[in-house]
Amino acid sequence: MKYMLIMRAEDDSWTGGEDFDFEQMLETIGRYNDELIQAGVLLAAEGLDPDPGVVVDHSAETPIVTDGPYGETKELFGGFYLLDVASQEEAIEWAKRSPISGPGIKTEIRRVPTIDEFPQDNVWVQKERKWRESTGNL
Repeated sequence: MKYMLIMRAEDDSWTGGEDFDFEQMLETIGRYNDELIQAGVLLAAEGLDPDPGVVVDHSAETPIVTDGPYGETKELFGGFYLLDVASQEEAIEWAKRSPISGPGIKTEIRRVPTIDEFPQDNVWVQKERKWRESTGNL
């Protein structure tokens, strides 16, 4: 099963980050990433650039685009890991081992459904399956 670990932080979680040692962060995250790779569970991992970004709000008939990416939220979505693990419990154990920790830091865990869970007789599901097969993403 696929699970996404969504790395979130409150706005002020990085206060004092001016003294942040980028090389040390790369070393720490690199070791964690290597554990995921060696365990054979890592499918993807990306951090997100907080700037520039926009939000497209679909609440109105005409979508409204505003500067973002976070708007009025108190928590920032800063990156993700996509893991292929046997269960939610295993995803939780990997999240607990994350070196990205501290006050206001959270990891949201969400299962990513497979295309097999959608109606296979649907034309759009069939088209997506064909695309996934042609790109090696199935």
